[in-house]
Amino acid sequence: MKASKDSVVEFHYILSSDGEQVENSRESGQPLLLLLGRGQLIPGMEKALEGHEGGDTFTVELGPDEAYGERQDGLTQRVPKKYFQNAQRLKVGDATVLHVKEGGQRIVTVQKVGMTTIDVDLNHPMAGKTLNFEIEVLSVREATEEELKHGHAHGVGGHQH
Repeated sequence: MKASKDSVVEFHYILSSDGEQVENSRESGQPLLLLLGRGQLIPGMEKALEGHEGGDTFTVELGPDEAYGERQDGLTQRVPKKYFQNAQRLKVGDATVLHVKEGGQRIVTVQKVGMTTIDVDLNHPMAGKTLNFEIEVLSVREATEEELKHGHAHGVGGHQH
């Protein structure tokens, strides 16, 4: 089966940018499991996976427009420490998760740590960068009704929510 919208794709990847490896799913031992076409990955990666099947390996280069967008100058914010996990351990340059309204999350970069607040750069740490992926598709299958209803893929043993 070839990967298409609403199929479940399981794959390993190696991400590099500026000649340096950034992430490697094999290091964690866990491949990525994705319900394709639901906006769970950067747009260029979802597009690149379409048409592939289990056993395929390929590389893809994505410019900022297909990944995390261009960097925006001045996109900073002062945020109370209570919105960060482990706020007391954060230091300048750290990438961390900011919990935002609507229950979402945003990856930000710490610019300054104060007594009660943290100044952050709201640009994604990979904004403005060209990303290079090495992909190994392990499997492609049809999504179950439950996965389609929930809007995401479930691993072995179902879902944990």
